[in-house]
Amino acid sequence: MKILIGCEYSGIVRDAFIERGHDAMSCDLLPTERPGPHYQGDVRDVLDYPWDMAIFHPPCTDLSVSGARHFAAKRMDGRQQASASFFLKLAKCEIPKIAIENPVCIMSTLWRRPDQIIQPWMFGHGETKATCLWLIGLPPLRATNVVPGREARIHKMPPSADRGKLRSQTYQGIADAMAEQWGGDCKTSPLFQEIPTPAEYPTLRNPANMAKAAGSGEPGGLLTSA
Repeated sequence: MKILIGCEYSGIVRDAFIERGHDAMSCDLLPTERPGPHYQGDVRDVLDYPWDMAIFHPPCTDLSVSGARHFAAKRMDGRQQASASFFLKLAKCEIPKIAIENPVCIMSTLWRRPDQIIQPWMFGHGETKATCLWLIGLPPLRATNVVPGREARIHKMPPSADRGKLRSQTYQGIADAMAEQWGGDCKTSPLFQEIPTPAEYPTLRNPANMAKAAGSGEPGGLLTSA
């Protein structure tokens, strides 16, 4: 599948899909931290490409309820309205399968409640970080590895130059669950195995091969001239 990972610079989710044979590209205003397909720019530039699926991680700074004490100022200067509009632009694009990830935020009121709230400890990471998923055309994620430990590591993270980046990164276990459950492994999928190799496609210079592709022993109505 052709998959867009919007607002991601880490490459974690993108690479989880690529490892399973999908054509995935990340997109962010920042450069990618891992080599791989990445559009550095506004995700709205690429929304009209014929993607099969998109997973979006829109900025939560102006939407998350953890910053509620700043909401009045953010509404006054329009930052919150702009962030909510951006979120909804992604949600209402024409891509058939969409997942939008954000912490607990005001979009539950402005738009609708999330379809699911997941925690890292459901996917092999003994930490807490409530993450909401709004889903369109996709099923809720199933827990893959419930582990002990409920450390609020992200919440306790001390101030630093990279704090914002570290807080926003997707856990590897969650990325793997997204890729496996929403995409599957193309390398082992029966549909992928049925795709013929290039040598089995008809060519003008190989009438016998054309006949084979047509399912008969004779060229029949296929063009046979070299």
